[in-house]
Amino acid sequence: MVREPWALAFLAEPRELAALRRVVRLHLKLWGLSRQREAVQLCVTELVTQVIRRAGAGTPTTLRLAMRGTCVRIEVISPATVRETSPRAGASDEGMDRSLRVVAGTAERHGFLGGANGETAWCEIATDLTTPHGHSGGSRVTRTETMISLCGALAFPDAVNASRLTAALAKDAVIELMVDLMRWVDVHGYDADDVLDAAEARFAAGL
Repeated sequence: MVREPWALAFLAEPRELAALRRVVRLHLKLWGLSRQREAVQLCVTELVTQVIRRAGAGTPTTLRLAMRGTCVRIEVISPATVRETSPRAGASDEGMDRSLRVVAGTAERHGFLGGANGETAWCEIATDLTTPHGHSGGSRVTRTETMISLCGALAFPDAVNASRLTAALAKDAVIELMVDLMRWVDVHGYDADDVLDAAEARFAAGL
């Protein structure tokens, strides 16, 4: 699975936070990293909130997601600002510190890069990947991918590059594989419901 860097330009407004979380959720689903959804959404919310507190609502900002090794790297890029002392500076500082604590407690690493051309607040969320473009879920998913590819090549011999099935063909290959497994269970005299219940219990325990 290729996880290409992705970026979105927006105006940093409190009302935009919910939409940003939805976009992040959908993008992580496409990347096969739904398990990291809550952590990434939380960090995006806090980093964008920092921009609003520091630079003000309506600041042109860019959210960028990319893989950094096996971590999801979040970058929130905004224009360079010069903070002025104001009666509300103390409250703003307190909010910034709280946001940083949330990010620090959630992310594997975090930091801030400043310069004349802009400021980047970043953090990295750990995953269970073994390679940047591998599959989430560990050895079980890797093993299953091999089985699906083999089943797909047999079920759809005319498919182009059957070892890398399209999403639709892969889904059909999974169904064919499950049917074959259930037929094996039946032929060997096992109770299908018992096998399915045991598999579901182990799956739930793994989650």
